[in-house]
Amino acid sequence: MQEQDTLRLTRRTLTQAAALGSAALIGGLSTRPARASTGKPETTKAKLGFIALTDAAPLFVADEKGFFKKHGMTEVEVLKQSSWGTTRDNLVLGSGAGGIDGAHILTPMPYLISSGATTANNVQVPMFILARLNLAGQCISVGKEYADLKVGTDTSSFKRALLAKAAKGTPVKAAMTFPGGTHDMWIRYWLAAGGIDPNKDISTIVVPPPQMVANMKVGTMDTFCVCEPWNRQLINQGIGYTAVTTGELWHNHPEKALGMRADWVNANPNATQALLRAVMEAQMWCENPANRDEMAKICAQRKWIGAPYEDIVDRMKGDFDYGTGRVVKNSPQQMRYWKDQASYPFQSHDLWFITENIRWGYLPPNFDSAGWIKKVNREDLWRQAAKDLGVPAADVPTSTSRGVERFFDGKVFDPAKPQAYLDSLAIKNLRAA
Repeated sequence: MQEQDTLRLTRRTLTQAAALGSAALIGGLSTRPARASTGKPETTKAKLGFIALTDAAPLFVADEKGFFKKHGMTEVEVLKQSSWGTTRDNLVLGSGAGGIDGAHILTPMPYLISSGATTANNVQVPMFILARLNLAGQCISVGKEYADLKVGTDTSSFKRALLAKAAKGTPVKAAMTFPGGTHDMWIRYWLAAGGIDPNKDISTIVVPPPQMVANMKVGTMDTFCVCEPWNRQLINQGIGYTAVTTGELWHNHPEKALGMRADWVNANPNATQALLRAVMEAQMWCENPANRDEMAKICAQRKWIGAPYEDIVDRMKGDFDYGTGRVVKNSPQQMRYWKDQASYPFQSHDLWFITENIRWGYLPPNFDSAGWIKKVNREDLWRQAAKDLGVPAADVPTSTSRGVERFFDGKVFDPAKPQAYLDSLAIKNLRAA
């Protein structure tokens, strides 16, 4: 079933969001805990949300393998959410009102929630990003009606087919999981790089990840972007195939994050560090190839993803059968949980997501990117947790920027020059400031 989750952005709100970079915010977003973040947790409880996706595995593993308990967080609840819209709404509520304290979350969402860009009545709910949960591992799939095209990074034939279909009066649609989220950014980038305007040539719709395959089966969309196991399940059910892994668009791109309400972090600095240490240890466990089979079995459990082991295990091990005759073993684009500094929340990556949200009109051109990153990104807490865990220096970045990033179509994102990157993009949908 399709989720209609439209961003509620108004000119007034966008102007406010841009101006709030230097303002005092609700709940003390700009106030960081002065207390030391080591010692006994202030609370042993936390409610963390997740969506049924393999990049939530660090939370599943932290629960199943006892990492939360090891670090003193003995009453952590890891709670399944039905959609990213539900995750947002439960974060707005907070656990005190029946919601959640934090979540496995699409990296841009803490910014969209903190600024009020995607909340009911544009209410600002201060959020922090504590860690990145993974790199890459998402896919873009297309329906079997395009099987003869074997669509990949080159979408020229796909564009012709879509335009021909639309000319006959048949709607063409691309599905993603949340407006302004990572999957929205990947499918828009892919389409636009091939000259397909996602605002004019195809309709973009919102569908929760676990409902992607069922919706493709009944013809709701022509293409979708989502994490596993839903792309592999599409192939196993004979409904479509994988066009590209998102790592082919941008190698080792950032993906999900561990996001927490700022008020919970500020009230519980020691518990925050305990959660971080537990999740980081779980990420190390997930990265170990020797654990991938067990991890697939954990993910397959009903309380976590609830999908067949066969839909999960191959891609979790890095083996990709695209469903077109193309098979890549031990793919360099497989999901990373710890390797290649996957856990560290680079500020430069947050800047790219904000810039892309500006590109597609979810945020205004004068959005105070640097100011918001300073408020939301808590890489300082990650560094403290890494120190407490004894993480080797080689695994701890020396900069908050990963540097210049290059994309499959030749575009370059220099974090020092985000406007130059934005100017280089031919297809965009900028809002009025």
